[in-house]
Amino acid sequence: MYIQSYQITNLWKYDLPNAWRLVYTIETGEVTVMNIILEWFDHKDYEKRFRY
Repeated sequence: MYIQSYQITNLWKYDLPNAWRLVYTIETGEVTVMNIILEWFDHKDYEKRFRY
């Protein structure tokens, strides 16, 4: 879903306090490195999205 929707080449997850999750990607350019937050979820919504 993310790869097709955002045309990204990598996808990362970061565990936040209180069981929240952050989904992000890292993009690089000639001079820059940019971290792009795609979505953040509470634990319940994260499980729904990734079918756990």
